[in-house]
Amino acid sequence: MVEIVDIAIWTEKYRPKDFEDIVGQHEILRRVKAFVQAKNMPHLLFAGPAGSGKTTLALIVAKKLFGEQWHENFLELNASDERGIDVIRQKVKSFARTKAFSAPFKIVFLDEADNLTRDAQQALRRTMEQFSNTCRFILSCNYSSKIIEPIQSRCAVFRFRAREEKDVSEVVNKIAKQEKLKVTPGAITSLFDVSQGDLRKVMNVLQACATISNHVDEKCIYEIVSEIRPQDIIQMMQLAFAGRFIESRNFLLDMMIKHSLSGLDVIKSIQKEIWNLNISEETKVKLIERCAEIEFRLVEGSDAFIQLEALLASFVGKK
Repeated sequence: MVEIVDIAIWTEKYRPKDFEDIVGQHEILRRVKAFVQAKNMPHLLFAGPAGSGKTTLALIVAKKLFGEQWHENFLELNASDERGIDVIRQKVKSFARTKAFSAPFKIVFLDEADNLTRDAQQALRRTMEQFSNTCRFILSCNYSSKIIEPIQSRCAVFRFRAREEKDVSEVVNKIAKQEKLKVTPGAITSLFDVSQGDLRKVMNVLQACATISNHVDEKCIYEIVSEIRPQDIIQMMQLAFAGRFIESRNFLLDMMIKHSLSGLDVIKSIQKEIWNLNISEETKVKLIERCAEIEFRLVEGSDAFIQLEALLASFVGKK
């Protein structure tokens, strides 16, 4: 049994400390590292999916630029919590207008900046202009389209990509070596599937598995995240294709109760596995179209199990 003091502590424990520690973003790292080495940089906009390294890179930039004084010259705000115009007018402006301590400029890091209101973004736009001599801004967001164009034009935009399976494998193997875990190749693939490249989620799930056993396999991963295994989804659909609707329906009910799944969880899993079925491309397109219709009904408030039953019924006889 692996003893862990607090769940989710690995996210901070294994947070990269240097540029070279961040995996999967080599081109971005090369350009940002050049800014740091020159001791100067423009305003930056980091855009990309969750867990791709945006916040980590912002912290590394501050630590490399300011050294021991990085706390005095770095302001981090989460725009999803403090998203109004008053935050920009008060906290940000008061920090940005004062001269940096033993550094050429300060850094304001606005995490999840796509949650800022439009008024707050307009105020931020003007603040970025006024105090560019004493302060640089780093904005991170999941969707750059939600950032107004005047802000984007003032920033060097870096688009982060989701990590690939090889990146997840590199991180998992490093953690497994240090924590003395045995992680099977199937578990690494499963971690990638459930996280979609989000390394934060990878570490949390891996740590949760490690509290149970130092042997981490595919079964353990899916039990921890309470998701359906791809094999189960495929088996359920194949029963429907074969005309065994009642068995398929019972299989669906059992999975939803066992894993406490919502209708949307199931429909997304079905949609994902349709592309792995050995059926014609034309049939796959029709099934995806049917999934989209059922998902719309679920979002509108229809009963999940009845709608999923209807979906399975439409699968009967399809090949």
